[in-house]
Amino acid sequence: MPFNGEKQCVSEDQQSDSESSRFSESMASLSDYECSRQSFTSDSSSKSSSPAFVATSPPQALMFDDVMAAAKSLSDMTLAHEIAVNETFQLKQNALPENSLAGQVKRVVHQAFWDVLEADLSAEPPQYDYAIKLFEEIREILLSFLTPGGNRLHSQICEVLDIDLIKQQAKHNAVDIQGLANYVINTMGKICAPVRDEDIRELKATTNIVEMLRQIFRVLDLMRMDMMNFVIRNIRPHIQHHLVEYERNKFQEVLEETPRFLCVALAVLELRDLPASASQVLGLEALACWKALYALGQTTEWLKESIDKELLSETDVAPGAEPSSLPSLSPLMVLNNCYLKLLQWDYQKKVLPETLLTDGPRLQELTEKLNQLKMIACVSLITNNMVGAVTEGLPELANRLKRISAVLLEGMNKETFNLKEALNSIGVQTCAEVNKALKERGLPTLNTTVQANLVGQFLSLEEKDNPVCTLMDKRIQLYMRSLLCLPSTQKSMPPVPGGLDVIRQELEALGCQYASIVNLNKQVYGPFYANIFRKLVFRDDAVGKTDASLPTN
Repeated sequence: MPFNGEKQCVSEDQQSDSESSRFSESMASLSDYECSRQSFTSDSSSKSSSPAFVATSPPQALMFDDVMAAAKSLSDMTLAHEIAVNETFQLKQNALPENSLAGQVKRVVHQAFWDVLEADLSAEPPQYDYAIKLFEEIREILLSFLTPGGNRLHSQICEVLDIDLIKQQAKHNAVDIQGLANYVINTMGKICAPVRDEDIRELKATTNIVEMLRQIFRVLDLMRMDMMNFVIRNIRPHIQHHLVEYERNKFQEVLEETPRFLCVALAVLELRDLPASASQVLGLEALACWKALYALGQTTEWLKESIDKELLSETDVAPGAEPSSLPSLSPLMVLNNCYLKLLQWDYQKKVLPETLLTDGPRLQELTEKLNQLKMIACVSLITNNMVGAVTEGLPELANRLKRISAVLLEGMNKETFNLKEALNSIGVQTCAEVNKALKERGLPTLNTTVQANLVGQFLSLEEKDNPVCTLMDKRIQLYMRSLLCLPSTQKSMPPVPGGLDVIRQELEALGCQYASIVNLNKQVYGPFYANIFRKLVFRDDAVGKTDASLPTN
């Protein structure tokens, strides 16, 4: 496990597979690791479990297999997308809350296992059954850390942790549990990352054998997480290089799997008189969701709205006219209009198009930050219009007012946020800061009327159709549109519209992030958009195939 700047594990004649096979294997292992983890406390953990009615009904079992196949494709696609676009992405242990029922059950069950193990080892003669199972799992975990060429260490681990030999020793009460545990800890110290050195030292200082085994598994879990994150860092460039083709193919697989799943599921629902409990297991809502995915319903509606709006705004033809009689549309313009709508999307109430689900959290976060920046720009514009003459030439004051607004507007997209109270506080703080600056320059402070008007203008920003908010929103939309229309060869940023200079740096950063999301989405799903566009404009029904593409800029 050769970590960058970390310890090197023992390996001989290491050879690497092709890039494509490494990518597929890595994605499969990452997906499997997230979905399952074998329990070391019971043999039954490896047994498959499924709803009882699935085991007795072949049609339902087929449906379940289809669901799992499509779900795995979606999971792999989402994981690959997240690794590629999120440079800080890494796996973390999913710790259950201390006071939760699941957390309490897990703690009680684990404690019961370790209590039984301690009782077995303290018995006369000692019982080694559970201890042997633990060492067997420890051996498999240690071997999983080794590179394919680590033959010497691999042989050594298999030799020391020879389960058959340990079982023979157990029959004669000759097992050296402490010696085996010490060997495991020393081996862990050879192959772990430096960040785990302190954990290894604590393991060596532990004297109770049961507690030592318990902590060994804790550290092995951490090492396994380190290994997975190391793999993620190393395969990220490869994923980024092949992401467009990989994600498009996976999405196509989901579309191809969905019809089989729907046919079986709907047949089961129509031909069999199922009780309510079985219907819930089948998941009628899930069927509707998968059906929408198959037809790309949300994506089609998303594109249709922009097409209809473009036709109505650019032609005088009645809305009911035949598409063939209408002037040709620019697919790129329609698609850019669709992407711009995402900046005003209600992520709490509206479902995103199917082709944007992998970027949903990023788009929501970007929209929330953009709303906050828009409000800061509105406050700054009102301040400059009302007291700009007296604050001219004071850049430090403008920066201070911007920081105050940013702090007081933090979390403004939460339902519990009181925007009116925040705007009032911004108004009061702005008046105080301006008066302070005027006093320092020996100038008269703002009178009561001006201060009341300033606060009142701030409070009016809460209104739905406030003209200042509308103006700033149009200018932000104009700036974002200019980013989407930039040629791929142009590296410089477009000029920021007037009134947005106060948020120029933050707006450019968000604009770059937004343009990256949009451009990648165009590359991956362009063929799907082209087919839907053809269907809507020319009455072509080829939605589920990808034989055409839209321009990316």
